[in-house]
Amino acid sequence: MLRLFVASAAHLLTLAYRTFVPARGAGRPSLRRLLLMAGFLPLFTLVQAIHWVGFLLDEILFRGYRRVVIREPFFVLGVPRSGTTHLHRVLADDEHFTTFSTWECLFAPSVTERRFWLGLGRLDASIGRPFGRLLSWLETRAFSAMHEVHSMRLGDPEEDYFALMPVLACFILVLPFPHSALLWNMGTFDRDMPQAERERLLDYYYRCLQKHLYVHGPHKRLLSKNAAFAPLAGSLATRFPDARFLICLREPEQTLPSQLSSIESGIRFFDALSVTPDLRERLTRQLAFYYANLHRVFQRMPEERCVWVTMQTLRSDLLGAIGHIYWQLGFTPSAGFQTRLRRQEERARIYRSSHSYSLEQFGLSRAKIQRELGPLYEAVAARSVQVSAVSPPARRVGESPSDQEPSRSRREPALPC
Repeated sequence: MLRLFVASAAHLLTLAYRTFVPARGAGRPSLRRLLLMAGFLPLFTLVQAIHWVGFLLDEILFRGYRRVVIREPFFVLGVPRSGTTHLHRVLADDEHFTTFSTWECLFAPSVTERRFWLGLGRLDASIGRPFGRLLSWLETRAFSAMHEVHSMRLGDPEEDYFALMPVLACFILVLPFPHSALLWNMGTFDRDMPQAERERLLDYYYRCLQKHLYVHGPHKRLLSKNAAFAPLAGSLATRFPDARFLICLREPEQTLPSQLSSIESGIRFFDALSVTPDLRERLTRQLAFYYANLHRVFQRMPEERCVWVTMQTLRSDLLGAIGHIYWQLGFTPSAGFQTRLRRQEERARIYRSSHSYSLEQFGLSRAKIQRELGPLYEAVAARSVQVSAVSPPARRVGESPSDQEPSRSRREPALPC
C-alpha cells in the first residue's frame, strides 16, 4: 500500500505539473482551463489525501478486511450507454447482492470512512435527520444537471470504478487530465497496461472489494457494474476465476453519440479539447477495443458463467431477460425481489428519456461506424439473449409456467442509461 501511495502521489504531481507546463508538442491550455485547474487540483488532492488517511487507518484498525474471501462475484460489463446503469439498479434490489453506493465510491472507499459516515448517519437519525434532509436538498440541486444523462443520488448503486480515484486510474479523470498515459492505458487495459502496473491496480481493486464486503457482510455476493471495465475483462476473468459475468451490448451507431453526448458537458467544463483536440477520435477508437476485447475474452466462456444481453432485449421484456439471466447463471430470485422487479418493469415502461443526441452533432458518419464497428458488434451480439427464444426453464421472473405467455416483440420506451 505504501508503494502504491508513493507512486500515486508522484503521478499526481506529474499531472499537476503537465497541466500548467505541457510537454513539447502537446496542446496549449486555454486561460480558462488554467484558472479552473488551479481551483480543481487542490480540492481533488485534498479529497484523495483524506482517502489515503482512511486506508492507513484501515491497516491499523480494521485489518480483518484482508481475510474476507470474495466468492463468485457478479460483474456487469459492456459498452457505455447500453442500459447497464438501469440493469445494475434492478439487480441491486435483490437482497442476495451487495453493491457500492455513490457515497461509498466518492467519499468512503476505506472501511474507516464508511464507519465514520454510517455512525454519523445513525446519530443524525436519532435526532430527527436534520442533516439528512439538508443533504437530500443539496444533492437534488448538485446532481439535477446530470439527470437526463445519468441520474444519480448518494444512496443509489453506482460503478465502483470511482474507487480507483485515489490511484488516479478512474477513466473519467481523462477529462481533467487528458494527457495522462495511465488513464488512456486504462481504456485498453488488457492490451496496453504494463504488467507490473496491472498487478498493482488489480491488487488495489481487490482490496476495495474486500473492504466493501467487510462492512456490508462477507456472506453476500458482490455485484459490480462497470461499463468502463470492458478493457479489463480478461484481467477480471483471470483474477476472479469463479466470477459470473453479464455483458450488455448496444449498436455502435447508437452507443458512440450517446457516450460522447454524456461527457460533452465535462469536456466543455474542463476545456479538454484545448489540450487534446483529438479526444473524441481517441474515444471512438477505444470503443472499438471494448467490443473486440469483450468478444475475445468471453466468446468461449461457459454459458453458466457468462450471459450476453442487448439493450433492445432489455427494452422489449425486462422480466423475461432477468429470468433468463438468473436461470443461465444459476441464481435464485427471492419472492421479495420478484415483486420489486415487477414494479421496476412498470417504471421502465413509462420512462421517457430526455437525453437527445445525434451522429451529426459530432460529425460522425453512420456508414463509417457500421463499416468499422458493425462486424465487431454483430460478432458479440450473436451470443446475446433472445427472449423470444428463451428455453422453458428461463421463464419471466415472478411467473409460474402457467402464467407464461409466448414472448412478443413490442415497442417500448428506452431504459434509463
